[in-house]
Parts: sequence; C-alpha cells; structure tokens
Amino acid sequence: MATNLQFIKSQSGTDVSTLSVTDCFNADYDVYAIYLTKIDTTQDNSSRIRLLDSGGSVISASEYDTANLRLRANAGFEELRYTGQTYFQYMISIRQQNYDGAGLMMYVFNPYDSGSYTFIQYQETSYSSNYLGYKSIGVHKSAETITGFQILNTAGDYQSVGFSVYGVK
Repeated sequence: MATNLQFIKSQSGTDVSTLSVTDCFNADYDVYAIYLTKIDTTQDNSSRIRLLDSGGSVISASEYDTANLRLRANAGFEELRYTGQTYFQYMISIRQQNYDGAGLMMYVFNPYDSGSYTFIQYQETSYSSNYLGYKSIGVHKSAETITGFQILNTAGDYQSVGFSVYGVK
C-alpha cells in the first residue's frame, strides 16, 4: 500500500447514534485511508458502516458483503461471513459499559467509480469482555458513485466519535 497520504477531511460528533462523513470521496483518488480518531460510549454496542451515494443518501439496501477474522485474546480465532446485509458488519465492537476507546483503520477502494463495486479492507481493535480484534474485507455490490460513509451505533449514542479521511497517492 502506498504511504503518501493526502489529508481530505476530519469529522466528529457528540451524543449521536450516527455520524455521516459526507463529500470525502471524489475523482482525485482511487484509494482512501480512514482512521477512527476517537470513540467514547457507555453502552455495549457494535458499530456498523454504510456508504453514502452521490446525493448524500445512506445506502441501506441489502448490497453489503463482509468477511471477518475475529481475533480474540481469550479464545480461538473465528471466521465470520455476512452476505446481503444492509451495512458492513463488525466495524467496532465494544461490549463492556463505560469503556472508552477502540481503533479502526480502513482502506476504501474505488468509491467514486460509478462503473465499479466499492471494496473495503479494515482492521479493528477493541475490548469485548476481553481484548478483541478483527481483520476484515467487504464489498458493496452495486456499481455506483459513493461520496461518503456513515457509522451507526447499535445501542444508544456515542458520547463522542470522530474520523479522519486521507486520499492515498
């Protein structure tokens, strides 16, 4: 993977159940790097990500496939596969209340190319009654122009959540 990152945008929110990062993908780059800069919650939750179309609307059709390798510190590793979902599965998983923090680094491939599927690759670390990580890949199986993404919480609100987006040269 290239190492020349060009800053595009940072966005954060407080006391929200979703956060949309709009207008962060464009024709200038084919690959984007997305970093979780903060996440604070007091509720058990699993975060998921959906994409935004060229009009800024959330794509919630059953067009997302995800394959995860769950890496647990206290048990064996596990392969998980999800097809025909309405979001990318297991982006950030926090299962202990009053836990603040997790890590996510995600690459997005060809989001702005209306003639190609959008692919993702990500790594995540968090705490789920023990240390937990995911190495995952995903595909949005609809060839359309993608201009942003939305993170959604499965339970309650994020006290704070934030992302930075970079174009990869």
